[in-house]
Amino acid sequence: MTVTRLLLLGPPGSGKGTQAEILARRLGIPQIATGDMLRAAVDAGSAVGRQAQGFMDRGELVPDDVVIGVAEARLMEPDAVKGFILDGFPRTPAQAEALDAMLERLRVSLECCLALHVDEEELVARLLRRAQIEGRSDDNEQTIRTRMQVYREKTQPLVDYYDRRGVLREVEGDGDIGEVASRIEEALRR
Repeated sequence: MTVTRLLLLGPPGSGKGTQAEILARRLGIPQIATGDMLRAAVDAGSAVGRQAQGFMDRGELVPDDVVIGVAEARLMEPDAVKGFILDGFPRTPAQAEALDAMLERLRVSLECCLALHVDEEELVARLLRRAQIEGRSDDNEQTIRTRMQVYREKTQPLVDYYDRRGVLREVEGDGDIGEVASRIEEALRR
């Protein structure tokens, strides 16, 4: 059976966005990246974007009600009916429970949670390089370290959450993009 409803979980800079893009092309399903959707809302100057911007600039998580609303609207779009790759949502146990309720309403379930693991100092170095290349104001060392701490406290518990549900598959995220993509493909065959 091909997995078509999955979540990529990992700290900032772990490569989950890049790997989600690769998987989305390979599986022919959309990548649903809440970070991208929130940044687009900020760029558009929408009410959600203005609400989210302050949190994002400080490296804090955007409040659950905002993120859940954005994610639910996206999961109800026609292209997500045949499957999806969640990237950046859920980020907390409360969001995971909200996702479970959403998926139940849609009469589908999450088939797999891929958790990418990368050394924290490597993550900081990756994000600082990305900040220079992309000019992202939300990627300076202090904000990056705050984001890492927030990830450990708020999102890392999702590894146990999805392990208890029997859908967790852990993947080493160090190495080049192709190596990590190969490890993900292997994990999906298990």
